[in-house]
Amino acid sequence: MVTPNIDALAETSMQFDQAYTQLAVCLPSRISLFTGMSPDSTGVHDLQTDFRKTIPRAVTLPQHFEQQGYHTIGMGKVFHSEKWREWTQWIDTGKIPGVKVYHNPKTDTKIKKLKAEARKKGLKGKALRRYTKGPAYEWADAPDSSYHDGAMTDRAIKALEDVGDQPFFMVVGYKKPHLPFVAPKQYWDLYDFESVQLPDNYYKPKGAPQVSLMNWGELRAFEGIPAKGAVDPLTARRLIHGYYASVSFVDAQIGRLMDALKKHGLAENTIVVLWGDHGWKLGEHAMWCKHTNFEIDTRVPFLIRAPEALGFSGRTSALVESLDLYPTLCELANVPIPKQCEGTSLMPLFKNPDGEWDALAYSQYPRAGGIMGYSVKSPTGRYTEWIKEASGIVVAKEYYDHLVDPNENKNRIDEAAYADEIERLSTRIRKKRQ
Repeated sequence: MVTPNIDALAETSMQFDQAYTQLAVCLPSRISLFTGMSPDSTGVHDLQTDFRKTIPRAVTLPQHFEQQGYHTIGMGKVFHSEKWREWTQWIDTGKIPGVKVYHNPKTDTKIKKLKAEARKKGLKGKALRRYTKGPAYEWADAPDSSYHDGAMTDRAIKALEDVGDQPFFMVVGYKKPHLPFVAPKQYWDLYDFESVQLPDNYYKPKGAPQVSLMNWGELRAFEGIPAKGAVDPLTARRLIHGYYASVSFVDAQIGRLMDALKKHGLAENTIVVLWGDHGWKLGEHAMWCKHTNFEIDTRVPFLIRAPEALGFSGRTSALVESLDLYPTLCELANVPIPKQCEGTSLMPLFKNPDGEWDALAYSQYPRAGGIMGYSVKSPTGRYTEWIKEASGIVVAKEYYDHLVDPNENKNRIDEAAYADEIERLSTRIRKKRQ
């Protein structure tokens, strides 16, 4: 990937090479990180649940830092939906004047036509959104600021100019590289399309139970994507190319933010976190998007740059979780850690990245019929149990040996050589659920 700015940030950060989200979809993942609580504790497993109804007394990260005297600034995609207004200052970037998701005028005209047709058909809600979705990828020879994330960076830089000497807690929620893969043409041009190929494991994992798989309906909602069956190879490669371009586009915006920190004299005493809410499949396992417990969906990018005076940088392969961020930021900033936090401060890893760390990383994902998949990542593999929540009956199991099969292409659940490790991890899941 062409990511010079993220690479530069990583060089002065603590890089967590094995960091995992609690549930591989936007809202549950974000609520978990911003409360320091697991999805089962927050009660948020989908994109609809209002966490203020399930855990009304929880104190979110921005609220906690505001209580400690920080000016809190939020913008973009942070909690997934910003109706909770957890901020001293919320900068609404959902509808930036003059900025469109699809810059191409031909596409804009087409979407207007689709919307007119949808109104005649009486479509509403999800049906309306799917009918007028537009293409899954697109580019225009246009400046960064004509796209949402570019324009949002302009506003973020202005916010940094305005903070002055007051302590601040700021979250800039970039949308890319989420679908649709739209970015200025210059970022598409960073990659040679002929070199963009499908992944080696463009097939379902051998022996994987059906409940572990998904039909990537999120991508199918876009124009040009079949309602059933595989994406044709050319379209698949275009999608991958678009994802690459979107990543490089966001990288450029991160670089602009880091430059602004330096310009305004904030770099030396500001903690910087780079984090993603879930992984992403680009054809791996013959699937797209996220929505599973596989490694590629649950593993996320995670960098923390502490103030230079502390001298913390390096990388670690210790298993960490997104909900560890809350207590870690509290300790780095020398503020109290709320009792609600279920994660572990990562400060010992800052001091000794290769030191003893026996934590495992847990993820989960719901399926229809009241089934929840609980997954645990160990240093050597991944074990998952799919459980009927009403009865507690385990309906399917998976075990992938990451030492010989890091891409999880074969479920080894029935191989006798792994029986002891499977039982050990199953016990850990049971204890975790109690």
